[in-house]
Amino acid sequence: MQSNWRPKPGDVTLRPRRIKRFRLRRVLGVPALFSAGYGNVGSSIYYALGIVALVALGATPIVLGIAGILFIFTALTYAEGTAMLPEAGGSASFARHGFNDAIGFTAGWALMLSYIVTISISAFTIPPYLGYFWAPFKESLFVSTAASIGIVIFLMTINVIGIKETSFINVGAAIVDITTQVSLVVIGFIVLFNPVVVFHRIVDNWPTVDNLVLGIALASIAYTGIETMSQMAEETKQPEKKVPQALIMMIVTVLVIFAGISLVSLSAMTPQELASDWARDPVAGIAASIPIALIRDVLKPLIALLAGTILLIATNAGLIGISRLAFSLGSHKLVPAALSRVHPRFKTPYISIILFSLVAIIILFPAFFTTAAFEKMGTLYAFGSLLAFAFSHASILSLRVRKPELARPFKLGWNIKIKGRELPISAVLGLIATSTIWIIILITQPYSRWVGIIWMVTGWIIYYLYRRKEHLPLTHIPRKPGEVRQ
Repeated sequence: MQSNWRPKPGDVTLRPRRIKRFRLRRVLGVPALFSAGYGNVGSSIYYALGIVALVALGATPIVLGIAGILFIFTALTYAEGTAMLPEAGGSASFARHGFNDAIGFTAGWALMLSYIVTISISAFTIPPYLGYFWAPFKESLFVSTAASIGIVIFLMTINVIGIKETSFINVGAAIVDITTQVSLVVIGFIVLFNPVVVFHRIVDNWPTVDNLVLGIALASIAYTGIETMSQMAEETKQPEKKVPQALIMMIVTVLVIFAGISLVSLSAMTPQELASDWARDPVAGIAASIPIALIRDVLKPLIALLAGTILLIATNAGLIGISRLAFSLGSHKLVPAALSRVHPRFKTPYISIILFSLVAIIILFPAFFTTAAFEKMGTLYAFGSLLAFAFSHASILSLRVRKPELARPFKLGWNIKIKGRELPISAVLGLIATSTIWIIILITQPYSRWVGIIWMVTGWIIYYLYRRKEHLPLTHIPRKPGEVRQ
C-alpha cells in the first residue's frame, strides 16, 4: 500500500549530514616554494661535497657538474608534470596518471624512502657544524646523534601544527643562507682560488673509472629537493604557474652556487682533506682555510650557524614532503586511509607526520655506534630518489603518448616526434641517465641494495594486502557509472 503522507507546514525533517572532507590549505606562493625546495637542494652542498669527494677525489667538481645536467632534466620534467597535475604526490602522482595505481604506488613508496633518509641525513649533519660552538657536537657520536633525534622530534611537532607557520621560517632562513653562500664563493675566489692549484688537484687525484661513476651516482643526492615543491602543489596558489617559476629559480641558483663552492673547496684543501677531516662539514673547511684572519674569524661562526639553519630547513622540507606524499597516496587508496587523515584543527596529515618521523629516528640509531652510517645514508638516499626520478621521466613520456589532450600550462620544448607524438628530449635523456645510475648503485652498494629491496618488497606486500582488504584491483579503482576519474 502506497503512503500518501506529505510533510505539513511546521513539521521538522531530519536530513543526513554531509561528511566534510578536509583539504590542505592553499596558502603558499613562489617564495615559500623556492625556500622549501632550496632548503633541501641547497642544503646538500653542506654534506654532499664531502661524500662525493670520498670516491671522486679530484673529479668532485666535474662529477657535480655532470649531476647538475641531470638535475636540469629532472627539474624540467617536474615543471611540466606539476603544472599539468597540480596535486600532492610528485612522481607518484605522475606515475598513477601515466600508468596505473600499482606503478603509482611503486614510485611513491620509493620516494618515501628518499624522504625518510632526507630527514635523517640532514638532521645528522647539523651537529657537526654546530661543533664550532660546542666541540662534543662534532667529536662525540652519542651527543651528535642524540641532538639529531631531538631536531626531528622538534620539527615533527611544528609540522603537526601547520605548514603556514613553518614556511615563514623557511623563507627567511633561505634568503640569509643564499646571501652567505654567495659571499663565501666571492670571497673564496678573491683570496683562495688558484686555477693552477685546482687543475693539478683535479688531474693528480683523478679517480678510477668505477669511482668516477659511483661519484656521479652519489652526486645525485646533491640535487634532490625537486619533489618537495611538487608535493606542495595542493597548498600553492596558482600551482600551474608558480611551481614552474620556483623550479626555474632554483635551477639557476643551485647550479651557480654549487659550481662556485666546489671549485673554491679544491683551492682551500686537498681532496683527501675534504674527504676526511671535513667530510661532514666541508663548507666549514672552506671558511677555516681563509687566509685573512678577520674574515676567517667572522665566517667560521657564521657558516656554523647558517649551515645549521639551512640543514634544519632541509630536515623540515623532507618531513613536509613525505607527509604530503602519504596524504596523496592515502587519498587515492594506495595506502591505508589513516595516513591521509587530516587534523580537524590544524588541517595537516598528522598521522603520517608522526609515523615517518619515528622511522627517520630509527634510521639514525646506527649512528650512535659508527660514522659509516653517514655514508650509508647517502647511498640509501640516492636509491630512493633516483628510482622516483626515473618513474617521473617515464610517466611524463607516457602521458605525452597516452593523454596528449591534457592541458599543459608548462610544456617542455626540444621534442622528437615518434608516430605523431612529441616526446621531450630532456625527459628521454633523464630517464636513461637516472635508470643507469640507479642500477649502478643497486649493483655496487650492498647496504642500499638490501635495505632498498627490503623496503620496496615490504611496500608491495602492504599494497597487496590493503587492496585485497578493500576489494580493489591492483592496477586501478573501478569507476562508478558516469564518473570521470581524476
